Amino acid sequence: MTSILSRKRDLAYLAFFLIHVPVMLCLDLAPFYPESLKPQFITDIHTFYVGTYGDQFFSSPPAWFTFYTWMELLYHIPLSVWAIGALLRGSSSTCESEAGTTNGDAGNPKLPIHLLIFAVQTAVTTSTCIADYLSWSGFSSEQKLELGKLYVPYLALSVFMGVDMYSRLNASLSKRTPAGQNKVE
Repeated sequence: MTSILSRKRDLAYLAFFLIHVPVMLCLDLAPFYPESLKPQFITDIHTFYVGTYGDQFFSSPPAWFTFYTWMELLYHIPLSVWAIGALLRGSSSTCESEAGTTNGDAGNPKLPIHLLIFAVQTAVTTSTCIADYLSWSGFSSEQKLELGKLYVPYLALSVFMGVDMYSRLNASLSKRTPAGQNKVE
């Protein structure tokens, strides 16, 4: 098994998930906490975020954004927690090696498919948010730029992750094509 420290892309994904889980729990999923059980610091973070960025998704969310937060609760949280462990264990038959190629001897093949699904879902939902906030009237270009500093890197990472996981799956599946059969590209 190759150390996570030598798998630079996997290390970046690990760092992302380690940040993503607390952000979801402390900000994105705050509306799900019963008021009687919601810690004050969660309310303080929400107040600071809305006050600083004016993000309307967190002050008056449209119905589709509420659906997106349900996806975070039911899909992102469990997947993110699982991915942290899987990345640390090198739990992928196509883990990144030091040379940037794949390492075919490292365990179960579920990580690339799960992270591909996560990446596509995240890219679509984040793109929706970006398209929507760019249309907000009464928001200055500077305010939209500030929101972009939060949303666009998230989109970029999800697109990068999706391309990376597709490439890993393609390489893994190409190795498994029986001799004499045409490879599907």
